[in-house]
Amino acid sequence: MSHLIRIGTRGSKLALTQSRWVQARLQEARSDIAAELVTITTSGDRFLDQPLSAIGGKGLFVKEIEEALSARAIDCAVHSMKDVPDELAPGLVVAAVPAREDPRDLLIARGGNGLRALPNGARLGTSSLRRMALCRAARRDLDVIPLRGNVDTRLRKLDAGEVDAIVLAAAGLRRLGITRADAAFLDPEDFVPAIGQGALAIETRNDSTAAILAALDDPSTRVAVTAERAFLHRVGGSCRTPLAAHATIHGESMTLRALIASPDGSRVVRGERTGRPAQGAAMGVDLADDLLARGGAAILQALGVN
Repeated sequence: MSHLIRIGTRGSKLALTQSRWVQARLQEARSDIAAELVTITTSGDRFLDQPLSAIGGKGLFVKEIEEALSARAIDCAVHSMKDVPDELAPGLVVAAVPAREDPRDLLIARGGNGLRALPNGARLGTSSLRRMALCRAARRDLDVIPLRGNVDTRLRKLDAGEVDAIVLAAAGLRRLGITRADAAFLDPEDFVPAIGQGALAIETRNDSTAAILAALDDPSTRVAVTAERAFLHRVGGSCRTPLAAHATIHGESMTLRALIASPDGSRVVRGERTGRPAQGAAMGVDLADDLLARGGAAILQALGVN
């Protein structure tokens, strides 16, 4: 007899695509498993007319799904890792972090020649405070405006001329099978990706389901994400804080790059650490302490954080 696992997911095209991928991998890994999707509408999906930073941040994409997990209405949930707060709800764990997709950001603009080629005063739309800050830091002349909605909505607004450029995660477009000739990658060493960008988090209760889901875990991705999230936890940032951290592993070595920025891009405090992957969490804490000491704490204080 098959064991049924109910997978909670948001209802966007990207969320469903990611969850169907997990559903298929789980059933491939375990012939005794039957997995079904349960769609949950979150607060982040309902209030699309307001910036996320004004209504509670990316945690709004997770909160109701975690409540369904705790109430046993679902057995696990699939999140974009970058949406997962640094602390999970009590009794819940991330049972698996599958292999990461491309973590980079993409600038999509008419002409497709990258950030430096945008005309003076171009309107650039993004919903991310990190992307806003880094775009403003690179180009003080740009008119950077909030732009929410799913991938299709934002592409449609670009094509309709409502904005001149948008920044999206490469991973989302790849998972949706979307290619754009007018897209240009942003250098991740300078335009550091969001914490966990490109990775998925499969969350569940700390019970026997966690052991089943562990078959989908990718150790290298988990180690990298652990370093990034250790930085997040130590900084203690919020939805009002432009933060970034991205870890890359090359053989026996891991490099962690991170930054804390002011929302207007006038100040960006950067740093990096290199060490063994097993030291990832400690590297994240050490790098956070360094950036806080070199001006990051002042940025947070000005924002009313910490």
